[in-house]
Amino acid sequence: MPIQAGQQAPDFTLRDTEKNKVTLSEHKGKNVVLLFFPLAFTGVCTKELCSVRDNLSVYNGLNATVYGISVDSLQALNRFKADQSLNFDLLSDFNKEASTAFDSIYEVFSNDQRGVSKRSAFVIDGEGVVRYAEVLENAGELPNFDAIHATLQSLN
Repeated sequence: MPIQAGQQAPDFTLRDTEKNKVTLSEHKGKNVVLLFFPLAFTGVCTKELCSVRDNLSVYNGLNATVYGISVDSLQALNRFKADQSLNFDLLSDFNKEASTAFDSIYEVFSNDQRGVSKRSAFVIDGEGVVRYAEVLENAGELPNFDAIHATLQSLN
C-alpha cells in the first residue's frame, strides 16, 4: 500500500558508503528527505542528485538531512558519490527492504531488471511522520523539488 502523508514512516537501517549504519528513527527532532533513485551512473539519477548537491545549503537551512537511496551496492554508491562530488549520504538498499517498505520498487524495470527502486521522494518530520510523499512511475521524471522545499518550510 502506498505511503501517504500523515502516516508514520516505516523505520529502516541501511549502510552508507562509509559502511556506517543509518537508522531512520534515530533522526528524531530533525527533518529527513529520502530520495529513492533507480540506479547510480544513469543520466536522470545523476541530474537529480547533482541538483541536491548544488542546493544542499537550502536543505541544511530547512533543518533537513538528505539521503539518496538505491539498491546499488555500497561499492557502486561510493564510486558514484566520489565521481559526482556528492555532499550528502547515499544509502545502499541492496536487500530492497526500505524500497519495499516505502512501496518504491519496480517489479520490472527496463531490460527486465527486477527490484529496482522507483524514483520517489519523502519528507519526514522530526516525529517520524511522512509530510510529503511522491512516487514516480516514470523513472525519467524528477521529483517536485519546489513541493519538497515548501513542505520543509512549513515544518520550520
